[in-house]
Amino acid sequence: MKSLVTLRGVLPPMVTPFKENGDVDYDAFVRNIERWNNDPLGGYLVLGSNSETPYLSETEKLTLIELTVRAAKKGRFILVGTGLESARETIRLTNEAARRGAHAALVLTPFYYGDQMNDSALVGYFTAVADASDIPILIYNVPKFTRLNISVNAVKAIGGHPNIVGMKDSLGDVAQLKKFKGVVPEEFRLIVGSASAWYPGLELGLDTAILAVANCLPVACSDIQQLFTSNEHSHAKDLQARVNPVNKAVTETFGVAGLKIASTLMGYEGGIPRNPLRPLTDLQRDEICKTLEKAGFLR
Repeated sequence: MKSLVTLRGVLPPMVTPFKENGDVDYDAFVRNIERWNNDPLGGYLVLGSNSETPYLSETEKLTLIELTVRAAKKGRFILVGTGLESARETIRLTNEAARRGAHAALVLTPFYYGDQMNDSALVGYFTAVADASDIPILIYNVPKFTRLNISVNAVKAIGGHPNIVGMKDSLGDVAQLKKFKGVVPEEFRLIVGSASAWYPGLELGLDTAILAVANCLPVACSDIQQLFTSNEHSHAKDLQARVNPVNKAVTETFGVAGLKIASTLMGYEGGIPRNPLRPLTDLQRDEICKTLEKAGFLR
């Protein structure tokens, strides 16, 4: 089992390129990884929210895992989003990912029956998944999509489980990150899941981030951490300020379709989104282009 010590730095939740006919463009997916291999990243998240995972079949998911394991630069951490609505299916997919070489699984909080997902239900779910999984488990808290924000008490209750080794918190609330940090063991990997919280997260002592905008700005996102650790705090803050408007454009304003356009503009292969997500208009594409230019990333 790969040591969690190697889980550090910036990981992109990799976009899934699709062809015009809606098929996954596996060749483009691999070409993206091969280019990211030259960027200063800590690893890759395959099957994250920005991968359009809910729209992928299981066959497509397993193929993307296999391709990531095969194409990733040696030493990079491979995290796979395996969370499904039932513990039984999550365990099954997690262990399929493990058999294909994943180092750990990022497990989304179940949310379909949201009013029933109290602390007891979530603790029971994550405990069952962790007990039966062949690789370490990390909690994935993303209220933007689930409309469910896991509580500090629930995280405290499960944070000591030997196979629950971390959490990606994508709320973007630094105060909440600080609360989570205060109730988990020191070795628990608390991961920044929103680019706007990256520099503040570093100030809290966190050293890992999974950021949508890292698909298109992997070097800038990694440089924020490098500058911070080199005590060049003013430069790190300045770079964070440049990244923020791009991050807003590809998350809040235009979403996955915007992230794919930004990735393409920066030389990666975003492809088109899968139906029912809609491609951007030419006007929206121009707006993203201008945002990248104004921030100094595209010339």
